[in-house]
Amino acid sequence: MAAQKINEAHEHIAKAEKCLKTSLTKWKPDFDSAASEYAKAAVCFKNAKQYEQAKDAYLKEAEYHTENKALFHAAKAIEQAGMMMKEQKKMPEAIQYIEKACMMYMENGTPDTAAMALDRAGKLIEPINLEKAVDLYQKAAGVFENEDRLRQAVELLGKASRLLVRLKRLDEAAVAVQKEKNMYKEIENFPMCFKKTTAQVLIHLHRGDYVAADKCVRESYSLPGYSGSEDCVAMETLLQGYDEQDEDQVYRVCNSPLLKYMDNDYAKLAISLRVPGGGGKKKKAAAAPEGGASGAPAAADEEEDYEGGLC
Repeated sequence: MAAQKINEAHEHIAKAEKCLKTSLTKWKPDFDSAASEYAKAAVCFKNAKQYEQAKDAYLKEAEYHTENKALFHAAKAIEQAGMMMKEQKKMPEAIQYIEKACMMYMENGTPDTAAMALDRAGKLIEPINLEKAVDLYQKAAGVFENEDRLRQAVELLGKASRLLVRLKRLDEAAVAVQKEKNMYKEIENFPMCFKKTTAQVLIHLHRGDYVAADKCVRESYSLPGYSGSEDCVAMETLLQGYDEQDEDQVYRVCNSPLLKYMDNDYAKLAISLRVPGGGGKKKKAAAAPEGGASGAPAAADEEEDYEGGLC
């Protein structure tokens, strides 16, 4: 089966080369037909799992689409070349091709396609390179934002923010979450603004900046429905406990369902939060030597998970 597909691929390449030849009666190469034949060859190589040859065929297809001024189709072919590198587990090369395709989509006036391709590239690279994934998600968000597609933009910004937290780049995460919150406010999704305020507080407290955390809550009082809400009360209680170095109070809030069931990266910030000068020990665990086995050890396990590396 594979041998048959490879033979078919070579037949398509031969036809493509014939399309490119000129003669007395044929003055111009037929770039469109050549690109079409290389596309067919690429599919045959792909089906035969000859990914390197498939990649080369897609690049040839892209070359002749470019000659024919068909930039969108050229970009599609280059993106496919990237996917062939992905099949070979060559992720950095795969991302390079996809980024190149995105630039061509932009030049062709199809920014939405570019943003979606950047998002796909981010998902591909995320398991092996979080920094690059952040860059790709932020670029994709920027493209959507320029097109006034804020719902798509804010979703991608959220991915970038969570990865910045995971990378412990908390200063950048604080800026990114503020931008998310501003976008949610613009599209009037106020419940998400509440969640982003909680995320901000956790980030700022991990940065050791109580003033910034408190400011985020105070600024959120102007959001419709925030004052007196479950999110608001929880953050006021958390800030009070943190300011008064009340380990029990901080522990209760950080291990409440409201915070524990946030996105994983923020939930881990919550369960690992310590009050200043607390030494990382909870009064709760010390004060309940007999009945404390039900709650404290589980939290300790979760903390070890956070310290040992984020998934």
